[in-house]
Amino acid sequence: MKFLVDGMLGRLARWLRIMGYDTAYHPNWQDQELARMARAQGRILLTRDTELARRKGIHCLLIEDQGLEDQIRQVFQELQLSPRMDLPRCTVCNALLEEASTDEVRGRVPLHIARSQKRFRRCPQCNRVYWAGTHVERMRERMKGFGLQLPLKATNRKGSKRPDPKAQTPG
Repeated sequence: MKFLVDGMLGRLARWLRIMGYDTAYHPNWQDQELARMARAQGRILLTRDTELARRKGIHCLLIEDQGLEDQIRQVFQELQLSPRMDLPRCTVCNALLEEASTDEVRGRVPLHIARSQKRFRRCPQCNRVYWAGTHVERMRERMKGFGLQLPLKATNRKGSKRPDPKAQTPG
């Protein structure tokens, strides 16, 4: 499922990216451009603009609340989405992240991070570097505050924990 988010919903766009959803967003896109992009790219338009939501030929969800938690609940309930936390996308530009070695990110992350982390991902578009630091657990807790339960963690062959893509979330 691909989303297009209007300029009033930047925080929602970022959290959808965090949860792995392809989410196009720019704060300065005008209504006409948003409508054209939604049609051309087959994206669901998320907006708080009632006039924009009434346009014909656009799959649109009118976001009712101003608060981020309520917005996320609405999107997940109405579109029957499942939360995930694999962070495959850049939270800034929406590009798919690529694996990167410690050598590739050395000098771009703090030294203690380069020494303590084993897995890095890099955005090929804006060159941001990502790793699973303590912020990931805070993001999981925030998602619980949204009323979303992540799938149970599964242990892979190397013994590290990661979300099980086949796990079902409680209804």
